[in-house]
Amino acid sequence: MLDVSVAYNRYKFLGHEFLTWLWYMIENDQDAFQKVDPELASLTIGNRVVLENHRHNREETITIRGDGAGLEEGLIALKKGGKVTELNLVCSFAEYEWRFQLKGESLGLSGLKVPQTEKVEKKEDLEGAVLERIFLIEKIVDLTYNVYNQFLEVRVSDDWDKRTVGEINAWIDKSIAGD
Repeated sequence: MLDVSVAYNRYKFLGHEFLTWLWYMIENDQDAFQKVDPELASLTIGNRVVLENHRHNREETITIRGDGAGLEEGLIALKKGGKVTELNLVCSFAEYEWRFQLKGESLGLSGLKVPQTEKVEKKEDLEGAVLERIFLIEKIVDLTYNVYNQFLEVRVSDDWDKRTVGEINAWIDKSIAGD
């Protein structure tokens, strides 16, 4: 059995590949997420992307942040072999919106902002408000888990090396060229 720290360091690349694949899927195949959750209205890149590139025994980190920020630098980093390590996402179900940061190496959620709920005015409404909040948090945790499982199915298939990596590289090239 592998030591936890050894396993963590050996397989953390999967989370980075997941976030890179997720960016590609968001840009190119939103319909694929409907298989995971038919209620999902949209999943988009938010206001922060962090990429890392390990080249020439040096680690390079690129952070792109800000509403409406262009992601061209991120695409160039991907072209140079970088991987997405953190991704801010905006997720919509019907008219409700969630915002959160997803870290690749641990799939940890941070900065989760769930849709506004009704203000609790009576003590007897507190339990319902807590349950509603738990439901809203679980919605994103379940979505993340299910999209990651979707990624793993692609990642362990023969299509990963034969088709998916090539499609991601073609998307990067096309995006950089501005077509």
